[in-house]
Amino acid sequence: MTDTSSDTIKRLQLEIVPQRLLNPETAQGLLNEILDLEGVVRLFIHGPRLPGTVPYGPAKGTAMAHNSRRLIEIEGKMVELMVIVGSIRLEVTDIDVKEQVHEICEKLLPFPFEFREGNFMLRRQTVTGYARFGSDQDPLMIGITDPKGKLRDQVCFLKEE
Repeated sequence: MTDTSSDTIKRLQLEIVPQRLLNPETAQGLLNEILDLEGVVRLFIHGPRLPGTVPYGPAKGTAMAHNSRRLIEIEGKMVELMVIVGSIRLEVTDIDVKEQVHEICEKLLPFPFEFREGNFMLRRQTVTGYARFGSDQDPLMIGITDPKGKLRDQVCFLKEE
């Protein structure tokens, strides 16, 4: 396995945990403001999953309607929100970007939130990731995918290369 973490070690990882789950409009505004900043490397959201169909029970397979499962516009692209946003983890280039992200959160979130700096995403490829994706996995994907899940259902790329 090659070490693809040399450029990510210097980056800061942040976690924003609002006291409440975010509705789609608030999440859309917050994500757009954060992604407009220069210096945000990668970002992903956590929260309870919103299945499209009933997963079990007598109504298994029936379409499920939920107010929070809808299309939101992020950086000009329509993205289906498949979770209720409970936390946001991101990687930024330096402390100035960290301060800008904190200011955006104070401006847009009308309730308390926790703002943490730490290690929230893997910095090196694991054995499971190596077995699933090989030695040439994109360094930006390390630590943000489920090795057992389908990649197309988990990740939405916003920035074209």
